[in-house]
Amino acid sequence: MKATALAHPNIALVKYWGKRDEALILPHQSSLSLTLAPMSVTTTVEFGATSSDHVEINGHTAKGSERERVLRVLEVVRAEKGGALGPARMVSRGDFPAAAGLASSAAGFAALAVAARAAAGLPEDAKAASMLARLGSGSACRSVQGGFCEWRRGEREDGTDSYAVQRFDAGHWPELRMVVAILNRDEKEVKSRDGMRHTVETSPYYPAWVKDAEAEVPRAVEVIQRKDLQALGDLSERNAWRMHATSLAAEPPLCYLHANTLGLIEHLREQRKKGMPVWFTLDAGPNPVLLTDAAHEVAAEALARACGAVDVVRCVPGGDAVLKSEHLF
Repeated sequence: MKATALAHPNIALVKYWGKRDEALILPHQSSLSLTLAPMSVTTTVEFGATSSDHVEINGHTAKGSERERVLRVLEVVRAEKGGALGPARMVSRGDFPAAAGLASSAAGFAALAVAARAAAGLPEDAKAASMLARLGSGSACRSVQGGFCEWRRGEREDGTDSYAVQRFDAGHWPELRMVVAILNRDEKEVKSRDGMRHTVETSPYYPAWVKDAEAEVPRAVEVIQRKDLQALGDLSERNAWRMHATSLAAEPPLCYLHANTLGLIEHLREQRKKGMPVWFTLDAGPNPVLLTDAAHEVAAEALARACGAVDVVRCVPGGDAVLKSEHLF
């Protein structure tokens, strides 16, 4: 009754920003992401080995809402097995900064969902794992599978039609590169789920954002199908700006951008004028992810470092969450 899984984070090219149901984590609009390797989170789950639930994340015992989110996922698995699994021990470790806009929770809950189902003896099922991961972190449903994944908004109140599907696997566009520019390693002052709630409740731009973002998903699928880097770059930047605009229009305003974030973005524009194919996307945090191709990833890294990046991670399309034979305990 023990299993370990590894999952990669994802970066949304069409963003998820706002819930229509806080309890079930159901989004107002669909989204589309690319899974990123080599960054990863590894999670081990064991049922029945301790007298009470134990949750450890990156070397620290989880408390408060962080612990509650993990236990919620584990409780769903226990319920599916009739409650006979007993207490669980979960240990999770990531190899990239948490809470800095890099979807660490997405990788973590995807790994948790896959490991917990395996530890409970449940069959491998990408759809079921995606819906389970969603209960911990919405974007986690897109990290169960690799490549380009679409999180379908769904219509049902119980959330049974809201999960991620793989549109293109990791091998569809091998020349594509994502360069993560880590400008700031600090945790965000306002976590994503709090920022989403605040934006939904107070931003007058939010209804327009929902309509626009939903319409961008089929456009993104079409340009990914034909591997049109410029079209995808333009769409990714447009969608990121509009997501952040909704937050900036909230009351009081919510700004995840730092001065060096804007500086790097401006340099990207200058480089494109000189012929360099490089664009950005940006989740809720100060760290842009640069979109380019294999021929220009070294130049993109150099540009990020010249603009103040304290670290850079060059990424390729990542694969599915997988079970591992080596455990964390």
